[in-house]
Amino acid sequence: ALTVASGVPLGYNPPMSWNLLGHTWAENLLRTHIANNEARHAYLFTGAPGVGRRSLALAFASALNCTQPQQPGDYCENCRICRHTQRMQLPDLSVVAPESEGGSIKVAQVRELQRALSLTPYEARYRVALLLNFQLANASAQNALLKTLEEAPEKVILLLTADAADSLLPTIVSRCEVLRLRPLAVEALEDALLNRWQLAPQQARLLAHLSSGRPGMALQMAQDQHLLEKRAAWVQELLRLLPANRYERFSACEALARNRDQLRLMLQVWLSFARDLLLTASGSSEKIVNQDQLAEIERIAGGLPTRRPLEMVNTLITSLENLEANANLRLLLDNTLLKIPQIN
Repeated sequence: ALTVASGVPLGYNPPMSWNLLGHTWAENLLRTHIANNEARHAYLFTGAPGVGRRSLALAFASALNCTQPQQPGDYCENCRICRHTQRMQLPDLSVVAPESEGGSIKVAQVRELQRALSLTPYEARYRVALLLNFQLANASAQNALLKTLEEAPEKVILLLTADAADSLLPTIVSRCEVLRLRPLAVEALEDALLNRWQLAPQQARLLAHLSSGRPGMALQMAQDQHLLEKRAAWVQELLRLLPANRYERFSACEALARNRDQLRLMLQVWLSFARDLLLTASGSSEKIVNQDQLAEIERIAGGLPTRRPLEMVNTLITSLENLEANANLRLLLDNTLLKIPQIN
């Protein structure tokens, strides 16, 4: 079975490196900063969830404080500091994240972080603050962090992760070294899932495509069968609703619009399916995401005017944008299903 701790896969021994998949340019940059004693006081790692933001931040934190590196910029994985950093249990590592699913990062959490960062490091070279998914910080929390970014204490380094830089206050972004992470090529991730993590070929191919090249997401789905089951159920619900009339669609809304996070994930799955329909209907050679639904996608797309899946794609993109703006869930889903074209 696969085991992943803090986003770092266990159970295989890679060559000497930061034990990451992809983002070599970012690793090299950060290693150089450490080797030259030029570490910035704040870094912002951006990219889609599951792309490896947290893994890269934890590797950087380990390399900053490792007591037994083979050379500057490395980390040994074995010393107490490396072990506890990867588990996010080091006294000199402060982790800030939403306290509940669907919650936000609040100003009180930032105030508590500031108190911790005012102390000298207990055992490490630096006190490191890891602020996960900081796009979920409310306005008061983001403004509170500005003072620390402007006047960071000595021996303190802040590591922020977010979906995108434009989801944060410009004043926060301007005070950070920004590293924009991109997904791997699907073929590269499929190869890694096959050869590093020993997944079956069919599973490796499916997960590489479903994750769109995001290693963390692929490994999470490999570990948690429930995630794949939910995704399959959402695809089946979309297939049921596409040919349905307005009454049938609206009748389904109450059960589907109960949880903001789950609705976001469902709409993202629907968007990937709509994109696959558009690619297939337009005769594109680009590979589809939902490989296990290829036959159904080809059946639906056969003879389908490209404008109809394009309307579906645009509707779902707009719905996801409105969801992030805290729109009413039931009204949002009602409007989404009203605008998605009826497709048999």
